[in-house]
Amino acid sequence: MPCSCTKLKAILETRSKSVSSPFSLTILGAGGALPVPGRFPSAQYLQINQQGFLIDAGEGVQMQLLQLGISHHRIRHIFISHLHGDHYLGLMGLLFSMHLSARKQELHIYSHSGLDEIILLHLRHAKSVLGFPIHFHHLSPGTHECILDHDELTVSTIPLNHRIACSGFLFKEKSGPYRINKEVLPEEMLLQHIVQLKSGKDVVNENGEILFDVATYTLPPHKCRSYAYCSDTAPHDQLADIIKNCDLVYHEATFLTADSQRAKETFHSTAEQAATLAKQATINRLLIGHISARYKDAEKLLEEARVVFPNTFLAEEGKSYTVGG
Repeated sequence: MPCSCTKLKAILETRSKSVSSPFSLTILGAGGALPVPGRFPSAQYLQINQQGFLIDAGEGVQMQLLQLGISHHRIRHIFISHLHGDHYLGLMGLLFSMHLSARKQELHIYSHSGLDEIILLHLRHAKSVLGFPIHFHHLSPGTHECILDHDELTVSTIPLNHRIACSGFLFKEKSGPYRINKEVLPEEMLLQHIVQLKSGKDVVNENGEILFDVATYTLPPHKCRSYAYCSDTAPHDQLADIIKNCDLVYHEATFLTADSQRAKETFHSTAEQAATLAKQATINRLLIGHISARYKDAEKLLEEARVVFPNTFLAEEGKSYTVGG
């Protein structure tokens, strides 16, 4: 028996709420290499639906996770942009805490070559064996390639221009199902018809005649959301094309333009350069971080960036940002 139109609408409303997919970024650390009170080294937690992804793991990362109520058991993939200490020195402590918390599920770590040696050396000299398997995935310097093809998203590397091999990461949501247009639901439609329409297929009878077509009874899938993490880098030409039209981009802004020579020498960017990239790539929103310890007032960097790209914000420790919202 077909459901009533009212009942179908109620079911769709319930399912819509239950399958809503959070896509949010929480800043764990956005400071530069030298410590400053109130600023932690680089680390971020990205949540997509129920999946947790850790991006860089600077010193203090596990304390930040604890203080923000984020369980490290939800982290199955860790992405390390490069092997300067302020981007990975918190990783070893986090791994030991995972072990002491009786973690059993496997962990995937993506980094340039060498991080596996560092971790294994720690374990060897500590005469320790972790109670869970780690899978190391080596990144290819200077390439833009897919490194994770997940049910809900893909993760690709972003080649960056730094003193050592360094990669950013582009997280792109996969296209979801078609959405049922609740305003035109007929009384005779069945739940199995809805399932078929959401997969993008017309509903036909045994004679091949179309009963319900996708064009009439569905709306397009929700727009796929995207987030780009651009760690330590000097400006370079490829970046704008790779992150084009991203919903949210984090880009380092270590220096003010007044210190652009120092930025060039250390293969970093100024706030103005980060904002110029955001404008060229026509992104939606820019977060700047990795602020040098020489600047006690980070607002100056924000002011510089907003002259070029007004929709710029400082990446603040402990704050969460909705991607695509």
